[in-house]
Amino acid sequence: MSIVRAHVFITGDVQGVGYRFYARQEMKALGIGGWIRNLDDGRVEAIFEGEESKVRKMIDWCFEGSPVAQVRDVQYDLVEI
Repeated sequence: MSIVRAHVFITGDVQGVGYRFYARQEMKALGIGGWIRNLDDGRVEAIFEGEESKVRKMIDWCFEGSPVAQVRDVQYDLVEI
């Protein structure tokens, strides 16, 4: 079991649409740690840490986001810790 950290940037209509709220719920459901925040340029930034398979599921979730989010792009770096 590999433990990883992902540094993620989400672009699109992702602020003011519950993206962070739903992301925190998903992180809790997956049992991973980290944080998520809005950036001044309209993107959302996040750090996810945990078992690689769970972190990858969280990254996959980021491409969909909250029910009303419109994600255009997700960029991330994934490193083993």
